[in-house]
Amino acid sequence: MKFSIVVAVDLELGIGKNNSLPWRLPGDMKFFKNLTSTAAEGKRNAVIMGRKTWESLPSKSKPLPNRLNIVVSTQSDYQLPEDVLLADSLEKALELAEAESSVDHTFVIGGAQIYETAIDDPNLDKIYLTEVYGSFDCDKFFPEYEDDFKVVSKSDAQFENEVEYTFIILEPNWIR
Repeated sequence: MKFSIVVAVDLELGIGKNNSLPWRLPGDMKFFKNLTSTAAEGKRNAVIMGRKTWESLPSKSKPLPNRLNIVVSTQSDYQLPEDVLLADSLEKALELAEAESSVDHTFVIGGAQIYETAIDDPNLDKIYLTEVYGSFDCDKFFPEYEDDFKVVSKSDAQFENEVEYTFIILEPNWIR
């Protein structure tokens, strides 16, 4: 099953600090919501995330609405709401998404451990990357990727809260 990664990184590939986003960019959050929520009529998208990413979501946003939420955790007894699926690996999470006939697209949305596995998966189709121009003293990072991916689209610069960022779409070099 083809899937995409959605991630925002700073100039040092930082993605998080103290289990939360180190920046406040409403435009990026709007982009994320639109991207991961927009599906073909009668369908919905799946979002796959690690346990720590799930725990970092604001309680009012759990589960992410209008999407199939799948949480990856090695804790087999991890408690989730009834409509959220649990998988013990990225591979199993992708299988769960594929088994749901209502799923249009699948997105891996974090965190660092899940991205490590996802970036090398031959089914990875695209990376939707928000490049945040600054250094935010992060303690979680996205894996090195530049040699394996090519830029297929890059937006004009966006500015919010004194931070500049762009939206970039990358495809693996193995896609022709």
